[in-house]
Amino acid sequence: MYLNLRTTKSKSPPGPLYFDIRLLPRRISSPPTVQQAVDAVAPVEELQLLTLTTIDEAATMVEHEKERIFTTTHAHPVKRHAAPDDHEAKRARLDDRTDYSRWRLKDEDGCQSWHYLEDAEQSEKWPQTTADKYFLGLPLDLPELPPAKSPLESVVNGLTFFEKLQLPPGNWGCEYGGPMFLLPGVVITWVVTKTPIPWAYATEIKNYLFSRAHPDDGGWGLHIEGESSVFGTSLNYTTLRLLGVDADHPAMIKARGTLHKLGGAVNSPHWAKFWLSVLGVMKWDIVNPVPPELWLLPDWAPIAPWRWWIHMRQVFLPMSYIWSKKWSAEETDVVRSLREELFVEPWDKIDWLGHRNSISPTDNYHPKSWLLNSINWALVNVWNPYVRPNALAKKAENWVSKLVDMEVENTKYCCLAPVNAPMNAVLCYIRDGPDSSMYSQIIERLPESMWVKSEGMLCNGTNGVQCWDTAFAIQAVVEAGLADDPKWKPMLLKALEFLDKQQIRENVKDQDVCYRQQRKGGWAFSNKDQGYAVSDCISEGLKAVILLQKTPGYPQRLNNQRIFDAIDTLLTYQNDSGGCASYEPTRGGEYLEMLNAAEVFGRIMIEYDYPECTTAVVTALSMFQKHWPDYRAKEIEKFVQDCVGYIKRAQRLDGSWYGNWGICFTYAAMFALESLASIGETYENSEYAKKGCKFLLSKQREDGGWSESYRACERSEYIEHDSGSQVVMTAWAVLGLLEAEYPDKEPIIKGVRLIMERQQANGEWLQEAIEGVFNKSCMISYPNYKFTFTMKALGMFSKKYPDEAVI
Repeated sequence: MYLNLRTTKSKSPPGPLYFDIRLLPRRISSPPTVQQAVDAVAPVEELQLLTLTTIDEAATMVEHEKERIFTTTHAHPVKRHAAPDDHEAKRARLDDRTDYSRWRLKDEDGCQSWHYLEDAEQSEKWPQTTADKYFLGLPLDLPELPPAKSPLESVVNGLTFFEKLQLPPGNWGCEYGGPMFLLPGVVITWVVTKTPIPWAYATEIKNYLFSRAHPDDGGWGLHIEGESSVFGTSLNYTTLRLLGVDADHPAMIKARGTLHKLGGAVNSPHWAKFWLSVLGVMKWDIVNPVPPELWLLPDWAPIAPWRWWIHMRQVFLPMSYIWSKKWSAEETDVVRSLREELFVEPWDKIDWLGHRNSISPTDNYHPKSWLLNSINWALVNVWNPYVRPNALAKKAENWVSKLVDMEVENTKYCCLAPVNAPMNAVLCYIRDGPDSSMYSQIIERLPESMWVKSEGMLCNGTNGVQCWDTAFAIQAVVEAGLADDPKWKPMLLKALEFLDKQQIRENVKDQDVCYRQQRKGGWAFSNKDQGYAVSDCISEGLKAVILLQKTPGYPQRLNNQRIFDAIDTLLTYQNDSGGCASYEPTRGGEYLEMLNAAEVFGRIMIEYDYPECTTAVVTALSMFQKHWPDYRAKEIEKFVQDCVGYIKRAQRLDGSWYGNWGICFTYAAMFALESLASIGETYENSEYAKKGCKFLLSKQREDGGWSESYRACERSEYIEHDSGSQVVMTAWAVLGLLEAEYPDKEPIIKGVRLIMERQQANGEWLQEAIEGVFNKSCMISYPNYKFTFTMKALGMFSKKYPDEAVI
């Protein structure tokens, strides 16, 4: 253990010396003396030597003072509950990087969190795994595998690598990054609630943001591949300042210049204005109304919030409470500095009310409707100042507060995602104070959404993708015909055990009161603690379980009733259109999009039919019927027919389908063609399948691959990615063509060949462009897709053409 001994600047009487435990810039002798430690870190401001002879004595003193230490975002400790972002106390004093050999991923029953081990003894007791090293971008020292001569050998090589990434509970982990608006919400929440931030977290968050700054203008976008926006730049600049980075840092000067060119933070969208008002950098007048009174509307009301998409309404809940309270954190030096840095005009001259609707064109993906602007005007100019009864406001706040409590309890303090979780924590802090148990437990689980990679620490879009990726991994191995191979059985048994333990066994208590969807028998995207079942997660999990449990030699971990529970819940997801949504059936009309206040996202107000979700449900029900033909047979038959009818109607004139959760037309085509194939419609006998295949083939590149840009999601038209063919896109296209039984194998062989040629000597595939999307405009990463879908495509090809020479 090494210590950096510093005093803190304070006007209060002299007190105990505080310590920052970390690696020193260079190694010193062992056992080191205090003077050696001092020499290693000098010069340090106001350093005072203690009458201690060894670091061990200093470490003992630190333990005695442990409760008095508040580890701030840049490891310059101040007393607990002191303002954590006072400018002098927050100046960066850390090395540029933490020691990556000290990071460990802990996975307990699917709950993942990263931990930084402070000393060598801890590191020896808890050695890094291959998975840890892979996620961190450290050398793996894995042997080269024999070059694959066939697609099946390529699958085996890929599986040899991928198996090493399986985590102890049986799942596969990965980052789920991409959005650049998540970290600011978490960091601002930590700061305004005076929550201690581990210095290792702070260091790597800072590094991640620096590494993800736009290389040309220094700003940040909505997501990692997007152009710089006011949303991304204002919030991430603020985050770095809260982490102690000086305003005169070259990167900050560059980012600030970009922000000012875009008109400054007054041109940020609604969510940024909300967070900056919570921090106290903006005045609440700039935030358009978020009235909690909407939650008092009767359920039959066409605009009642329970009808909204789950992510929208769960964000609206705490946001409306905090907006109603107009709560801002206490003013600090860094807040005062940000008031000067984020705006083009002097802070005290800004017409905050007049900038409610100001927004940069780069951020205005979904302009507010005339109706929403009219409602906001009436709320600002009539309702709030003259009509709004205090008793009604209080009643609304109390009901919103109660609904937030139910959300927190029903998710075991995880909350739906790290978008509403920080807001819920702030609400509990405002309502109950810093000693609030609910606030503390939300804060305690927030690290489960954080992820460390070579660039630093990011915030995932959820608390992981555990169930989702594990289901696809199982399916890939079974599709390749390797489930019978004793070599892979231990891995698959662990994966099956994981899905067994992660099945949700009960509905939410009082689900009708808190507007939750039936979930018994389902699977969540991440884990059962988060507890939100999703139609495609249930479907893919169920398929994985059935595939393994119907393979001789595998245990029946889920009995028939648990399988039936999953089916019963799946059958609740269909809309009148025949299609299936994600978290719950559509509850409101598309007219609700006129109330979309987010500005940066489209199609977020309600649930929609999705080809991907619909296909997942269809294929799960079809597989189920093969083994349990008598259970709710007529209902399932009609359900599937209606689903396929939707798939056919959703096909565009050019033969494509629009993808909502992956990029974009390639992703959707794979699923849609699988849907059609599940009921026996293929290229040979279905005009829909034929058109889908022709669309895919029209996009194949000369090298045999496919390459689609995230901009296709934004513009609703196929756009190639600048970087060329992508292995994940190519795997999706190959799978679609194979599912549709496209008769000419040559274009398929070309795609398979590209996938095989991209495989590395150790069996892995390298990360390429981003794969996922949500809300049309925000991209998100699915790093395990480059393993699961590539292996599935190669395995399916190998089954269909076992003797075909590809390489």
